[in-house]
Amino acid sequence: MLTKEKIRRKFLQIRKKNYYEVSENFFDPLIILLNKKFKNKKFNLSFYYPTNYEVNIIKLIKLVSSKKNITTLLPVTNSKKMMSFVKWSFLDTLKVNKFGILEPAKTKKIFIPHVSLVPLLAYDKRKFRLGYGKGYYDKFFNKYLRLNKNIMTIGVAFSFQKYHKLPTSNFDVKLDYILTEKGI
Repeated sequence: MLTKEKIRRKFLQIRKKNYYEVSENFFDPLIILLNKKFKNKKFNLSFYYPTNYEVNIIKLIKLVSSKKNITTLLPVTNSKKMMSFVKWSFLDTLKVNKFGILEPAKTKKIFIPHVSLVPLLAYDKRKFRLGYGKGYYDKFFNKYLRLNKNIMTIGVAFSFQKYHKLPTSNFDVKLDYILTEKGI
């Protein structure tokens, strides 16, 4: 079995080689799911700002940022190697963090997402994900799972990012859904 690091390197190359821009239709199954789950209810939806050939969700951010019932959030990292989410609207200022990823320039009040869209390098049929190896998302989700906070987690990927069975540890958090061009 390949190590997580070897799988990471492999899928960084695969994603770069096979990347393509997605249309708004890519997000239709997600919109349907959210409409069913949160019909006329207010909820917090966390995004990631795409980088390094991740699925570009900017069209989705634009699409939902005008919805009155959705508070849009982006992650910010801190010096304690922890991640949190702050409110962010589409035209708000961003800054480059130490990993070269855009995050809100003004860290405002911290929010807990009801739904979190999660980037990934690879995923498997069990809905485990492989990220960049720093554990930010897993730390965040583990913390709030212990506090009995129900956060719907949705990995966003291309179908070619599927791996047969990723190596996992007790620290890894299983996602609720994976969204690809083939559906959710």
